[in-house]
Amino acid sequence: MPDVSALTIARGRDAHLANVIRGFEAQRVKPLELLIGVMQDKPYEDLPATSFPVRQIRVTRPDGALPLAAARNRVANEAIGDVLVFVDVDCIPHPDLVSDVAQVCSPDRGVVMGEVAYLPASAAKAGLDFEYFERVGMRHSDRQAPPERPLRACNDYRCFWSLNFAMHRAVWSRSDKFHEGYYGYGGEDTDFARGLDHRGIPIWWMRGAKVFHQHHDHCMPPIHHLASVLRNADIFASRWGYRTMGHWLWAFEMMGLIEKDGSALRILREPDAQDFALCRQADDMPYANTRRVLDLLEGIAPGDRDEAARRAEVAAAEASFSTVVAE
Repeated sequence: MPDVSALTIARGRDAHLANVIRGFEAQRVKPLELLIGVMQDKPYEDLPATSFPVRQIRVTRPDGALPLAAARNRVANEAIGDVLVFVDVDCIPHPDLVSDVAQVCSPDRGVVMGEVAYLPASAAKAGLDFEYFERVGMRHSDRQAPPERPLRACNDYRCFWSLNFAMHRAVWSRSDKFHEGYYGYGGEDTDFARGLDHRGIPIWWMRGAKVFHQHHDHCMPPIHHLASVLRNADIFASRWGYRTMGHWLWAFEMMGLIEKDGSALRILREPDAQDFALCRQADDMPYANTRRVLDLLEGIAPGDRDEAARRAEVAAAEASFSTVVAE
């Protein structure tokens, strides 16, 4: 079985990171190492003990913006394992995660995306109880169910999910890596997947390789990252000829936060308390959901629109924001 390097990136989130580390220590097959891309000035202290080495690699920007792309590249490039598994800092790995990805990630496999279950608030505060996590964890309603087979091809790069993915080192070497022109929040993961698609590297949904997402304060659409989402959408357009993150941009427009100015986008105002109340994940929600906010903005009650009609409307709205910024 190939050696697996576990990778995460973090700023703050000390308690979440500690649970990630405990989750890797609970693996039935231990990782060769855990690398943490530290996106803050100070390294983490008092981390849980492990039977494998943990390396902290500082990756920051002078302006303080989140260097998500650069941090993922750095930990992947410095890892020494045959297989690289990326897990977000808010995701606790299931005890079979390392074993699962080691069995499927080969030099010719491409990129695999494991399962994600969302935990309710406080579920992980008493420690790691994986049987309990299995009972209470929920799949995101806007994400595909795990395949019945071990693997199912993902034929739309826009479905790539950077919460939990893995690949053989040889695949990482053939990829374009994460484009470091992206910083702040949004777009860098879709750009990475677009690059995979461009190079003919397949993406797979995987049954297993599961993580449990820890509940935390969050907004969807991510109005707390309004400026960087717009910036990164235009970076994507400069590289691929059209914008990404159209569903977020559509929501921003309906909230009166942005407007189209010709082919460009312009911020009208900063989010206020009412906007945050609309978009923030409440304690009784397993995850934040842009679809919920879009329905509220449109005055649509649950079940009032069939899925085909909704998908068509969302696609049309996203397309309206895809225009390339004029030179």
